[in-house]
Amino acid sequence: NELKGLVPTSDYYERFVFRGSRWRALPIVSLSIGQGELGITPLQLANYTAMIANRGHYYIPHVVKEVEGQEIDARFREPVDSGIDRQHFDPVVEGMAQVMQPGGTGAMSMIPGLEVCGKTGTAQNPHGLDHSVFMAFAPKDRPKIAISVYVENGIWGSTYAAPIASLIIEKYLNDTIASNRVWLERNMLKANLMDPNRIIISNGTEE
Repeated sequence: NELKGLVPTSDYYERFVFRGSRWRALPIVSLSIGQGELGITPLQLANYTAMIANRGHYYIPHVVKEVEGQEIDARFREPVDSGIDRQHFDPVVEGMAQVMQPGGTGAMSMIPGLEVCGKTGTAQNPHGLDHSVFMAFAPKDRPKIAISVYVENGIWGSTYAAPIASLIIEKYLNDTIASNRVWLERNMLKANLMDPNRIIISNGTEE
């Protein structure tokens, strides 16, 4: 998805939400939990996760066909500073680490031997089942991967998005799926969340 998304600023709220009237708390509270006017793409969410993993900086994503040679062009390795002091990321990282521990919403997606930091999410859908959302990075220290997963009609973040993300992370870092998690991989591959009344068949028509 190449849409720009929307992270509303104070100017946006002044112009399009409050329109010169006194600011109300509800839109700001909604924004703080990812609702309201916020609209971000999976790529933006993954890069936001990378910024947290890096404790304050990120890299502008680029789509490439191939990389030739050993050296990557310096312009693609230039970090962008968020302007947020590193100390403010520490409690966020700790909170995301606890999400993946017993009692956390992502505990069922724990990966043996890997400390994953994640955040589950549920995107409300007025037209049907809610969507399953998850963002994560790993390992906690010296991270090597950041990811976001969005599953339409997946209900809760812990139901589909978190398991799928954890399997991708595990395969990327370990090059294999642990034997005690193969069942999870199998369940995710077999999952079918499509509306049976609107399945697109091979000739492009709706069944």
